[in-house]
Amino acid sequence: MKLGPGVKLGSYEVVSVLGAGGMGEVYRARDVALGREVAIKILPDFVFAEPDRLARFEQEAKAAAALNHPNIVAIYQFGTDEGRPYIVSELLEGETLRNRLEHAPLPLRKAVDYGVQTAHGLAAAHKKGIVHRDLKPENLFLTRDGQVKILDFGVAKILEPSEGEGQGMDSAHLPTVDTRPGVVLGTWGYMSPEQVRGLAIDPRTDIFALGAILHEMVTGKRTFDRPTSADTISAILHEEPSAISQTVSRMPQGLQRVVDRCLEKNADQRFQSASDLAFALEALSDSSLTSTGERAQVKFQRTRRHAVIAAAGGLALAAAAALGYWLARPTSGPKATSYTQLTHDGQPKALLGTDGARLFLGMGEFPYQGGAEMPAGGGEPRNIPMPSPHAVPLTVSPDGANLLAVDGQGVPPSGPLWAVPVTGGSPRRLGDLSGEAGAWSPDGRMMAYARHNELLIADANGTGSRKLSSVAGDINSIVWSPDGPRLRFDSSQTVGQHEFWEVSTNGNDLRRLLAGWHNPPDECCGRWTADGEYFVFQSANQVWALPKTTFLLRSPSPIQLTSSPMSLSTPIPSKDGKKLFVIGEVHRGELMRYDMKTHQFAPFLAAISAEYVAFSKDGQWVAYVSYPEGTLWRSKVDGSERMQLTYPPMYPMLPRWSPDGRQILFFEFERNSKPSRIYLISADGGTPRELIPSDPNAQVDPNWSPDGSKVVFAGNPGESSSQIKVFQVANGKIFPLPGSQGMFSPRWSPEGRYIAAMSADSSRVMLFDFSTGKWNELAQGSIGWLNWSHDGKYIYVLDQSGKGAVLRIKIGDHTPEQVIALDGFKTTGRYRGSLALMSDDSPLLLREAGTQDVYALDWEAP
Repeated sequence: MKLGPGVKLGSYEVVSVLGAGGMGEVYRARDVALGREVAIKILPDFVFAEPDRLARFEQEAKAAAALNHPNIVAIYQFGTDEGRPYIVSELLEGETLRNRLEHAPLPLRKAVDYGVQTAHGLAAAHKKGIVHRDLKPENLFLTRDGQVKILDFGVAKILEPSEGEGQGMDSAHLPTVDTRPGVVLGTWGYMSPEQVRGLAIDPRTDIFALGAILHEMVTGKRTFDRPTSADTISAILHEEPSAISQTVSRMPQGLQRVVDRCLEKNADQRFQSASDLAFALEALSDSSLTSTGERAQVKFQRTRRHAVIAAAGGLALAAAAALGYWLARPTSGPKATSYTQLTHDGQPKALLGTDGARLFLGMGEFPYQGGAEMPAGGGEPRNIPMPSPHAVPLTVSPDGANLLAVDGQGVPPSGPLWAVPVTGGSPRRLGDLSGEAGAWSPDGRMMAYARHNELLIADANGTGSRKLSSVAGDINSIVWSPDGPRLRFDSSQTVGQHEFWEVSTNGNDLRRLLAGWHNPPDECCGRWTADGEYFVFQSANQVWALPKTTFLLRSPSPIQLTSSPMSLSTPIPSKDGKKLFVIGEVHRGELMRYDMKTHQFAPFLAAISAEYVAFSKDGQWVAYVSYPEGTLWRSKVDGSERMQLTYPPMYPMLPRWSPDGRQILFFEFERNSKPSRIYLISADGGTPRELIPSDPNAQVDPNWSPDGSKVVFAGNPGESSSQIKVFQVANGKIFPLPGSQGMFSPRWSPEGRYIAAMSADSSRVMLFDFSTGKWNELAQGSIGWLNWSHDGKYIYVLDQSGKGAVLRIKIGDHTPEQVIALDGFKTTGRYRGSLALMSDDSPLLLREAGTQDVYALDWEAP
């Protein structure tokens, strides 16, 4: 709705229209109270129509208003008029950088000056935790006195499109592309590679955009301009921008290096802060950009002052040399290129190791359903017999003669360790060693292994065991340094979060690697290259390399090796140092319902890719979490009246309807150093709110009592400190369930008499009877995902041992009964599988519809 002159918004009176676009209309207005002219932006109707988005916008507008910097437009007020939101800011006189560039490129000195100012403005915002995400010439305003003002801070972060939006919007202002799991906002040609891919972003995304703007300012040409958006994306991801010297004669090499560093595909190789970028540009503006006449005058003046500044000149020379080295240091690092697909079955698998000629794999989802080997040059995997149906392969010996396997139960499986010959023969129990992970030393004489959170070492035959160290979380994969004196391993204190540790083989010098690199931590499955120069690992579904620590490089930064549309995992360097083997996976599931009468699977909700399905008490509504995007939705059971309830980066888990059908509970695992929390959201949408904000402990897996007066929950899975607790909705009081220490995943029975839960190691199902106040063991095994039948007579579980099955356990006599054998049915999901029940107790499972295959990449290192 256009506003005419004289219309009042609070104490502001509209004077005239300044402009309009997809981000709203902008008006010149007069502040009647203070007697000054201001700019007022009226936000688009789609923000006005969605209360939760409006609330998020208000929060972000307030954050932007807190920025007080000469290079950021000042925000005076956020307000609403008849529910329509608007922002009041300072009125600027001048033009946008886009308007200036329509006439001609900028002189080098002017371009650098604008770059310095913009970098200072970005640094101020980044210090407050605000990333622009849509930096472009349209959002840089040049005032008449030569000052740069950054516009629209924080707006792009909030205006996330709902499904079906984006059409009809002004693409010059806010073109969008929905590439879930994250919603990507920005403008083609200025987005960073990570932004295009929908990955998590940070201030380095703005640095990439400023690099593209710098390139455009001095060349007069858009850096990644291509005929179509697809071509532009490809250029951003795979092509290097043209050298500025092709357009600008006598181009200073220092400026070229600065721009190139801003435009690195790998964010770790860019400037790591806007302040660093501003410093580099300021150093250039007083030296290499000076004209010939100016340099002659400077030279004459320096000659006259030479005697006075000799000592200072030496220091300056040293500083200049250091700066020159910093700008000119090589950006080349290790590279992984040229994907070659080695398997073509698409089945779940993971790489365990290589002996040079062969690759060794774990088959199926973890816990793996057996081991296999295949030629390193490609071919079909050949099964390797395991000592028992419960045995899970972990790794391979350095000579490729044996697989290390654990014969156990629980999640992860824990039990005796075995050496399994890959060419046949009798498996050998390794003494009395028992644990969940392990690895042989490079010379094959020693064995490091993990028992929950303890790291131990023993002789290769299983004798002489001794403890080395311990950490807070369960230890997973273990790897020896190539020369043998140190061990690296990853541990998980919270489900889905992994962090690296290193310790010497004598138990000294335990230290965390990459502390603070990702929050929450997401690093695992590392292996050393054959020459010991790089530690290759997976993080954020891609492969990274960590250089070896040296005297001059005490805290090296990880280098991103891949930017694949596939998720890449379990990287294994080849023995000859020429290849890097990975598992490439395309994530997708199909939601399937098992018909108890026909004993057949059929699609549910048109086989959407979703998990954690929950039904309202009246059976009319369903809630679920999309996979792999991780957004909460609700709809009628026929799929109609579908509504998205949450947005990234929030990743809801296990939603539960309130008995009255008005609200939905869910939890989210630890994020941004905040413990796992329980949230409550209206079934009609809105902003999720914490249920128990006063409780500082981890809150996981909430379930309503049958009457809705209480909520039962626990701590993080696998933690001995976890305890079953009951929250009273009316008064907010919390009381622990007696004897529940070390338990998690509570489920309240339909009639309210029992609470079922899992033991910390996921090996036992326990049952608490309120009538007796006692716990009893209901079942054992590698089981999880508890579900009560609607009549309260059974508990359905997902058996994750062997080839998998759905079981139901009778409460009366604790008898287990197989409902579905999952041989041939591959489950998937965030944790490789989950189980839900429909109102008639028909099991719901997410079937794997994606693919997993082995790929070889060419490895190059300087």
